[in-house]
Amino acid sequence: MHDWLQFFWEHIVAAALGDLGEVVAFTVIGISMTQNLVYLVLLVVAFVVMATRQSFRQSRALWSGLVDLAPPITVIAPAFDEEATVVENVRSLMALKYPRFTVVLVNDGSNDGTLGALEAAFGLVPADRAPRSELEHAPVRGVYTSPALPNLLVVDKENGGKADALNAGLTYAESDLVCAVDVDCLLEADALLRVVQPFVEDPDHVVAMGGTVRVANGCAVKGGRIKRIGLPGNLLARLQTVEYLRAFMMARVSWGRIGALMIVSGAFGIFRRDVLIEVGGYDRHTVGEDLEVVVRIHRFMRDHDRRYRVEFVPDPVCWTQVPEELGALARQRVRWQRGAIESFVRHKDMMLKRRYGRAGMIGLAQILFLDILTPLVELVGYVLLPVFFVLGVINWDFIIAYLALTFAFGIFISVGSLILEEVELSRFPRATDLARLTLVAIFENFGYRQLNNYWRLIGHLHHLRGKKGWGRQQRRAFAAG
Repeated sequence: MHDWLQFFWEHIVAAALGDLGEVVAFTVIGISMTQNLVYLVLLVVAFVVMATRQSFRQSRALWSGLVDLAPPITVIAPAFDEEATVVENVRSLMALKYPRFTVVLVNDGSNDGTLGALEAAFGLVPADRAPRSELEHAPVRGVYTSPALPNLLVVDKENGGKADALNAGLTYAESDLVCAVDVDCLLEADALLRVVQPFVEDPDHVVAMGGTVRVANGCAVKGGRIKRIGLPGNLLARLQTVEYLRAFMMARVSWGRIGALMIVSGAFGIFRRDVLIEVGGYDRHTVGEDLEVVVRIHRFMRDHDRRYRVEFVPDPVCWTQVPEELGALARQRVRWQRGAIESFVRHKDMMLKRRYGRAGMIGLAQILFLDILTPLVELVGYVLLPVFFVLGVINWDFIIAYLALTFAFGIFISVGSLILEEVELSRFPRATDLARLTLVAIFENFGYRQLNNYWRLIGHLHHLRGKKGWGRQQRRAFAAG
């Protein structure tokens, strides 16, 4: 009996494990190689785009002469429990350098004194404003204006979430262009001028525009503006600084040029109001409303055979505070993953269909491959490859090749994004800052990258369980300059 079991293990089970191990191992390394090649292509495209565009200063100088052509914009800023910072945030928005704009602050059923703080600071009085669309949103309790600031409108409504608040803001917006922002973000003084330019140059076809969002942690702030750019002292925030540079300077610049940009950041984005209304506004039942609405715009424009463009401006226009606590960062990343999965599931029928152009052939496919599947495959590799090594299915050469491929490419892409940012924008004033970020770009591949993949796995599980809601969010004051 013992001899039979030994024979069974050595000749049947071991052979089966060996075949399975080889299939799994080569699948994992093949997917990793494909991912890295995609990132390499994106990096090359980003370098070409940045090298051939007008410089930041040249473009701004040329555009400044055409400022009178700038169309009116409504800035929509949802706010929930922002009592401590909402007044300064509104003042920052009101100080934007733009000829004609209105700020619509939507108080999304705050439980604190957000509305009271606004009333005290700006002398709000009830206004008789009729809604201009029939988008669904939670009931509005009141609309207020400020005699001192005629271009400020405050909409007080019952709580319904960020997408619901954006829809309420759209309902009261009167301009052809709307800018959706996070109220706790800081905008460059000329942010609207920078991003509205493509709408002026091609008003019939540009339907959405995004700009680069940068990490504000470690920067000195005064009067609602970034006065000095610096690196965060917190390690988690530094890691996210590299992530943001990679995401915006490499990925979104490239996807925008390719014509497959599927997201305009919820922190800052400008849209044609009529298009947002036509597609039904923001989806109130997803936590990834910024991704989902852009995918839906692609679908709508293709279904109606309209020519259109979704563009990206690489200039930094918005600064945001990133989480410095592990728990807060975990909740954010889990939420982002849920949003990506929800958006893909709702529009998966667009994928690889020629009628949806590059959005369907490339954009949806990259969401599935890069955002949904690849992180899981990488985690599987970290778990199964050691198991197969112990069982003798793979050898050290294979393990080393896999790790070298994964980490070396990751470091190369991150450092390449840093070089691209420094060469084209030079936003870090000190060489030591760039050196520190280079070390962070190396360090992030050994622990932080794997942790991000784990959070994405949790996002998958939350989606499968049907979990809803944003979860608790933390706010911090900006560092004074």
